[in-house]
Amino acid sequence: MLHRESQKIWIGTCENGPVYLLPSMANRHGLIAGATGTGKTVSLKVLAEGFSDLGVPVFLSDIKSDLSGMVSPGTETDAINRRLETCGVPKDQFQYTSYPTEYWDVYGEQGISIRATVEDMGPLLMSRMLSLNETQSGVMNIAFRVAAREKLPLEHLQDLKQLLIHVGENAKEYTLEYGNVSAASVGAIQRAVGVLEDQGGDVFFREPKIDINDWIQNDPADGRGKINILCADRLFNNPTMYSTFLLWMLTKLYDLLPEQGDAEKPKIVFFFDEAHLLFNNCSRPLMEKIEQVVRLVRSKGVGVYFITQSPADIPMSILGQLGNRIQHALRAYTPLDQKAVKVAAQTFRTNPSFDTEEAITTLKTGEALVSFLDEHGAPGVVERATILPPQSYMGAISQEVRNVIISASPLKSKYDDPADDPGAQEQPIPPAQSIPTAPQVQEMDPQRFRLINGQWYYF
Repeated sequence: MLHRESQKIWIGTCENGPVYLLPSMANRHGLIAGATGTGKTVSLKVLAEGFSDLGVPVFLSDIKSDLSGMVSPGTETDAINRRLETCGVPKDQFQYTSYPTEYWDVYGEQGISIRATVEDMGPLLMSRMLSLNETQSGVMNIAFRVAAREKLPLEHLQDLKQLLIHVGENAKEYTLEYGNVSAASVGAIQRAVGVLEDQGGDVFFREPKIDINDWIQNDPADGRGKINILCADRLFNNPTMYSTFLLWMLTKLYDLLPEQGDAEKPKIVFFFDEAHLLFNNCSRPLMEKIEQVVRLVRSKGVGVYFITQSPADIPMSILGQLGNRIQHALRAYTPLDQKAVKVAAQTFRTNPSFDTEEAITTLKTGEALVSFLDEHGAPGVVERATILPPQSYMGAISQEVRNVIISASPLKSKYDDPADDPGAQEQPIPPAQSIPTAPQVQEMDPQRFRLINGQWYYF
């Protein structure tokens, strides 16, 4: 645990020494950018581990399953040893370790089920999830107002379908009061709801809905922040649903957490991977909502870190609020790529030691341009740094290990409700392993033992 003694996060090393992120500035949000294969995932993991070490819970999405290994200790390799040497970290001071991890899944297949009600999602995000146009979104807003006025249930997608039928049958009455309600718009929304059902939306929109306090937990054994991993490989097949779902989660934190003001460290840090999807075909009302949440959620103690290929993917109104930057290499093959490089370079405070724009195109894998806010909230001079390796396992875990972790979680029984969620697929739980004999233990790595519910497991 590299971060506990200094109470700050060591992200990497430049020619002038270590580069740190100050926890008191972490809720000023941040950006991790770079082309595919340049090291964004490693930077994300190092940051997430650093926050966990300091007792800050983390929520992140795992699109390729390569973040699931945080529950297991990393393994020594020649590449990691070379990286440690470059960063000036003595091998005996670098501890490969596992992190307290919870797995979550909208579909309840690869993690604990996350559920919400249609009412909880709201008309704006529901319209986004269904890819409705402006006219159809207006009808959706009317439907929600009718449900609130007439106290109609709005939990499952079936409730929404019944509500739309009710609004359509009484269109004349509601048109006079709320605005035009056409049968064509109602029919288009119904078709979109049917598509969402086919994509698994009927599994997500159910009770019991998620309690956000379950994301803000610490490991009782050592106080480290829980790392909540959303298993999003299936969810990502529908990019609009994926981005809307993460925005909903962030909005829930904004709506429900109390004001915190300036603090020594965030209450929770939220990593938004493939962030460009959030802004694709974004309506003006939704963009205003995003800007409001990002601007104000920091006062609730929430840090938001966007991960994407280029800073140009982020609207300027959002980019200007991201004070902590990690920029990996970008490729300048086309005029559009060259413009993106220029935009990325302009977001940094210039370092006279090198040309920022040129450096962005020549960074090696594992290198990044790093600029964090100082103790006064001012952007630091950009530094060219080698990013530390993660302490946890870099790769996917087996299904057997995942099942053990899920079954051991005290939250599983809270959200595991087969009666309410007949579509959820239960994964078989492997039998508990017996405690190895003494000769066997001598051949095993002691860091790979973990006590779960009174039973020892070896990973």
